[in-house]
Amino acid sequence: MSVELIERLLGIDVSALSDADKTLPVLDPGIRAMIPDVRMAGTAFTVLAEDDHLPVMSALAEAGPGDVLVIATNGGSRAVFGELFATEAHRRGLAGIVADGFCRDLQGLRRIGLPVFARGTTPRSGTTVSRAALGAAIRCGGVEIGPGDIVFGDDDGVLVAPAAGIEAALEAAELIGRSERAILAAQARGEALHGLTNHADHVAALDRGESSALAFLVDA
Repeated sequence: MSVELIERLLGIDVSALSDADKTLPVLDPGIRAMIPDVRMAGTAFTVLAEDDHLPVMSALAEAGPGDVLVIATNGGSRAVFGELFATEAHRRGLAGIVADGFCRDLQGLRRIGLPVFARGTTPRSGTTVSRAALGAAIRCGGVEIGPGDIVFGDDDGVLVAPAAGIEAALEAAELIGRSERAILAAQARGEALHGLTNHADHVAALDRGESSALAFLVDA
């Protein structure tokens, strides 16, 4: 994974990349940002933690700068990370944590500021005896994820895919981002959204039974 790819991802929204290629996998929307106004991009470091957070602690000893800890819990109901683990992740330079399960210590997580995504919070933790293998393919949020996949998240959700798929859609996503910023600037000047797109022609074409696509009419 190149530094340039991560920097370019951090310059756009997840929604723009998803619009550029609607086939790129997005995690179940139940997995959401636990603290607001975050953006995260990095390489997946995968771990399975089924109501047992020892594998997460073990993964923290091996994950490195720029990694995103991606945790599958297989439907677990206990917290698999909290303030201590997030503090260590931040200290080690990880880009964030994504769990298909629960976290805790939300106030502490807010203070740390590390991007963290989970299904919610619970004060209940699990056991600490599992020796589940690290770095294996997992299923998280309905998506098959392998170590080294790119994890890209913001307040709207998390997209995960191999680097090649993301790179193929990135230029189009950047264009979408520029176009949306140009439209917002025009709206701030008092221009109507509909006049900044081909809305009227698009609707008319659909009503005639013709194929059409909604498009921006701005200089991006």
